Amino acid sequence: MNRDKILIINPGSTSTKIVVFNIETDEKVFETNISHSVEDLAVFERVSDQTNYRLETILNCLKDANIETTELVCVSARGGLVRPIPGGTYGINDAMCKELRAVEKEHASNLGALIGMEIMKMEDIPGYITDPVVVDEMMDIARITGIKDIKRIAIGHPLNCKAIARKTAKKIGKKYEDANFIVAHMGGGVTVGMHAKGVVIDTNNGLNGDGPMSPERAGGLPNSAVMDLVYKSGMSEKEIFKFLVGNGGLVSHLGINDARDVEKMIEEGDEYAKLVYEAMAYQVAKEIAALSASTKGQVDAIALTGGLAYSEMLTNWIKERVEFIAPVYIFPGEGEIEALYEGAKRVTNGEEEMKVY
Repeated sequence: MNRDKILIINPGSTSTKIVVFNIETDEKVFETNISHSVEDLAVFERVSDQTNYRLETILNCLKDANIETTELVCVSARGGLVRPIPGGTYGINDAMCKELRAVEKEHASNLGALIGMEIMKMEDIPGYITDPVVVDEMMDIARITGIKDIKRIAIGHPLNCKAIARKTAKKIGKKYEDANFIVAHMGGGVTVGMHAKGVVIDTNNGLNGDGPMSPERAGGLPNSAVMDLVYKSGMSEKEIFKFLVGNGGLVSHLGINDARDVEKMIEEGDEYAKLVYEAMAYQVAKEIAALSASTKGQVDAIALTGGLAYSEMLTNWIKERVEFIAPVYIFPGEGEIEALYEGAKRVTNGEEEMKVY
């Protein structure tokens, strides 16, 4: 049987999304999102313990779709919380899987490589992860803060952002590795990064309180105000984190996290909703403009992506403030599945060298 298919595996906390592409035609031949009940998952003490259970559900789905694992040329999985590494496509190996089983911070994305390894063994095929969330390519000067023992770190959306930067490169007729792009991923969190000649030399930590506010996250805050909150609120460390990361941004100001609802409020004449929503756009624009300093103003293009990029109101506000720097391109949504496919395809076709973890 001809091996002409790539299996994509993207595990979520209560679901596993799988997609099968034909590498010869780039056609998506199968796609499904497998749901896992709380009861089914409750029997597993650790996330990594779910590996065989999720593998079995994947194999059953492929069988029902009349897709044989003998048709697979390789498997490509969502990267988990491995140690910080440069971007690229890495071969799944024993060292990677050993770390993912032992990692303290458990996350469903850790299952991607573990499941992939089992399929690799079954069919004697390669498996890959591409641009996991811990990609860290920041230049040293970007890590320094005003406190010696506190360093800026990279936690963002490298899988989608690097894929979008590559798409933007094609738009302007250049290679990703030969140009400079600022990419703003705007979703539940907002991360903005400078992709300089194929390397993300600076980016904000959109999870832990750095950069623009988002629908659910507070973003950067005045230090003294945070100190007052910590010492006077009586909240625990966990409660403070939830307050800043889950109940910040639009949730704090308006009580909602859906941009569509915010726009409806604005259309109905809510001036405060308009002020807050435009302030979020303003903060994203300021982050973009600030990053242009990292390449001394040499920016070939700016790209806006993520779920919030569907909002013309938001993207227009941002464009108005930053298009003096470089042309602005908009790619709504999150192309993570396509990014995993493209990463594996580049290595399979010899366009990119596989990195060894």
